[in-house]
Amino acid sequence: MLDIQSTALSDVLILTPRRFGDDRGWFCETWNAGRMREHGLDLEWVQDNHSFSADVGTMRGLHYQAPPRAQDKLVRCSYGAIRDVVVDVRNGSPTYGQWVAIEISAEDGRQILIPKGFLHGFVTTAPNTEVQYKVTDFYVAECDGSVRWDSLGIDWGLDSSPILSDKDLSAPPFDGWDSPFIYEKTK
Repeated sequence: MLDIQSTALSDVLILTPRRFGDDRGWFCETWNAGRMREHGLDLEWVQDNHSFSADVGTMRGLHYQAPPRAQDKLVRCSYGAIRDVVVDVRNGSPTYGQWVAIEISAEDGRQILIPKGFLHGFVTTAPNTEVQYKVTDFYVAECDGSVRWDSLGIDWGLDSSPILSDKDLSAPPFDGWDSPFIYEKTK
């Protein structure tokens, strides 16, 4: 069993797998290719990534990997909690430049499916947070990019400045960035 919810951005989905629990804890399938194909989700994952952030307010993003090595992502929080943000940057999209923020945690088990053509970032809302995500193409440094986190008016839910990497601090603002993605209407 799987609960699939749409978001305000076309093609960005929230997937919540069913958990089977007993007095020992619980079990769930975070991805089952056969069941996902039944829902029209036919993706081939080639790499799994895992991040750890010690402090609340640690931000990672807004990131993307450009064509021809663009990536679909399936993001989940395996420990702690995050506010996950996705921005549509597909040129020609009716929602170009719009964003959604979704709270996910290890406790709720929700996952976010992010297609190619979207910026992605998150900020931790609990200490010692771990985030895991699958991608459909390998990391290629020449295709790696980012957009400044505070250049789109996103509500990150922060009370103070985030903890950022040097890469994220020096990212270009959205207004001065040219998106390499093109909108292709889905069926």
